[in-house]
Amino acid sequence: MAEPAYKRILLKVSGESMCLPDSYGVDSPAVEALIDEIAPLAKLGVQIVLVVGGGNLIRGRHLTEDPNILRTTADQMGMLGTVINAMALGDALNKRDMPTRVLSAVAMPAICQTYTIREARKQLDKGRIVISAGGTGNPFFTTDTCASLRASELGVDALIKATKVDGVFDSDPMLNPKAKRYDTLTYAKILEDRLGVMDLSAISMCMENDIKILVLQISKPGNLLNAVCGQEVGTIVTQ
Repeated sequence: MAEPAYKRILLKVSGESMCLPDSYGVDSPAVEALIDEIAPLAKLGVQIVLVVGGGNLIRGRHLTEDPNILRTTADQMGMLGTVINAMALGDALNKRDMPTRVLSAVAMPAICQTYTIREARKQLDKGRIVISAGGTGNPFFTTDTCASLRASELGVDALIKATKVDGVFDSDPMLNPKAKRYDTLTYAKILEDRLGVMDLSAISMCMENDIKILVLQISKPGNLLNAVCGQEVGTIVTQ
């Protein structure tokens, strides 16, 4: 059995990974496919923190175009979308015998526990997967920034950003078939060229706290496991 190169990881997945392509809502086969990629890591004993977006349900930045909705309200609605996804993913993981705790930055004790660093670390040490929901709990921050914050707080060995494409490119590979993929990158290069892998505040936080970022295609079976076991997959971002 392969040995993991990272003992504790944070996996950031988009809300779109929980539904069919070009669709909305929570789709059971899509969730099952995501869990199929996570399960081998749990079997290896890797401690896993999950941050999931809410774009399959609602996008706060789109709501800001509505003159009747404040930016802060739109962002809060987006936070609630991430809690819905976290609850669905948590149930699916528990059903597959992977004990999971949903911890929300937005307090809602009737639904799930409230996120604290101490509680998250306790659950990880017990061998449970932690799903961090509700973003940072504050408006004006993306779930990418939430991922970098949680990665820094919980001392992970790597932050894995799961995307639709296999790494970071110099232009959008969906639009440009000649786009160049980077095997390795520095935080400074991403900030300087404004490469759109994560928002700039998330990249800056990872740079400050020396959090290695792996960017890979989650839909390719085995990609996640191979990356966690130290194989060259996607793009690696470091100092």
